[in-house]
Amino acid sequence: MYETSQKSTMKGHKEWINEVNFLGVVNHPNLVKLVGYCAEDDERGIQRLLVYELMSNKSLEDHLMGRGNSPLSWMTRLRIAQGAARGLAYLHEEMDFQLIFRDFKTSNILLDEDFNPKLSDFGLARQGPAAGLSHVSTAVVGTVGYAAPEYVQTGRLTAKSDVWSFGVVLYELITGRRAVERNLPRNEQKLLEWVKPYISDSKKFHLIIDPRLEGDYSLKSAHKLSSLANKCLTKNPKSRPKMSEVVEMLGNIIDDVLPPPEETEAETETGVGVEETEEDRDQDELGKEGGNYKRKVYEFKELVSLRNRSTGRLDWRCWMQGGR
Repeated sequence: MYETSQKSTMKGHKEWINEVNFLGVVNHPNLVKLVGYCAEDDERGIQRLLVYELMSNKSLEDHLMGRGNSPLSWMTRLRIAQGAARGLAYLHEEMDFQLIFRDFKTSNILLDEDFNPKLSDFGLARQGPAAGLSHVSTAVVGTVGYAAPEYVQTGRLTAKSDVWSFGVVLYELITGRRAVERNLPRNEQKLLEWVKPYISDSKKFHLIIDPRLEGDYSLKSAHKLSSLANKCLTKNPKSRPKMSEVVEMLGNIIDDVLPPPEETEAETETGVGVEETEEDRDQDELGKEGGNYKRKVYEFKELVSLRNRSTGRLDWRCWMQGGR
């Protein structure tokens, strides 16, 4: 019924306590829920166990790396990116204190039965800098290929370190490749270095897109997603966007991919009503040749369509518990 996380060998006791503490206070649809935990000592030593809610579709890494699963569709990838961004935005900007995830990667993004993403494994998470301070000085930990360069070089941790990691994951979603893959030729092992010559050449850009998609994607939105990833991967951390801004930009990309809303039955009936008004019949009788009538119907339908699109757009700030 639940997914379990064994901490006795994979993580130290400190990380286990850290995760229990943080998961006990965070609450967001895109963060995994802690169902329970267990700690006991036996002949094998100290045993530590965490029990998460069931995440039946395993991790994003499992799907991207083709471990026997059908490939994720392009729209599903965009929605997973948006959900994961919402989770980070909550940690960075919406709690009473800031929490820096510090180990954002595809294996820590779990997927439920509807492929809604939830961040997991808070063992390395750290509370953000105190008021008046710009960063937290800490030992460098995390996963090779995802850690921000300024953090690796100086040990200075900020929320913008997570933004860098998010940019790396966006390129994994685009390419279907790991951040670091030792089994590939040397010039292709580091993902960010491999994509550089392709993202600067629009004619070659399509060559980096995950071949498992078999061409079933929007090239325009792939360009926009790459552009967003590049913003997250800006060398100067202060120039990287906040995660709330990333959520908004992903929403715009998704809106551009979605087909225009279909005309509802109510709109159709309203349109017919306009055609049959007495005023319009009088105009026809006066020999106006239907010009004014056609323009009026066209403007009315345009107004209805515009209102439909504006009210239909989702606002991440109004995201409710259990929403998708």
